[in-house]
Amino acid sequence: MPNPIAKFETTLGNFEAELYLDDCPITVSNFIDLANSGFYNGIHFHRVIPDFMLQFGCPKAKNPKARDAGTGGPDGNTTYKNLKTGEMLTRDAGGNILDEHTKKISNEVGTLSMANTGAPNTGGSQFFINTVHNDFLDFFTPGDSKHPVFGKVITGFEVCKKIETTRTDPNDAPLTPVMMKSVTVAM
Repeated sequence: MPNPIAKFETTLGNFEAELYLDDCPITVSNFIDLANSGFYNGIHFHRVIPDFMLQFGCPKAKNPKARDAGTGGPDGNTTYKNLKTGEMLTRDAGGNILDEHTKKISNEVGTLSMANTGAPNTGGSQFFINTVHNDFLDFFTPGDSKHPVFGKVITGFEVCKKIETTRTDPNDAPLTPVMMKSVTVAM
């Protein structure tokens, strides 16, 4: 069975990404559950750093000017199905999932990677799109940052580059909000 494809519709255009269900079933199943429930619809990119990455997925960023954007995630103690094994999984009380340090896939250009607080097992709904090769974020390299890759943009990367050029405030939030209209995943 081929890996699923996520379709992202933003106010600056659309792109698609292959999701690595075969290599990261916990992370991808969590993402698909959130996407297909409408969780990501109407959320704004809250952190855009040129020559680094685009961060998205905080529900508090439905308000593009929210000062606490980047601190939210899905509801805690909610369940979702591991689409590879069929097992039901539960997010912890903070809405976080287990880190999935399985296959050594580097944070290369165009990859989708789980955001976290820097502590283990603190990823939930937020992720980022690498706009350069950020190998220092790989879980298998020395250092404190450990961000597992769970997909890669396969069409429309020029839209990501357009988002990357958006002017930002001192906190890296776009001055002109960039909204995710919808994220859908066909299975």
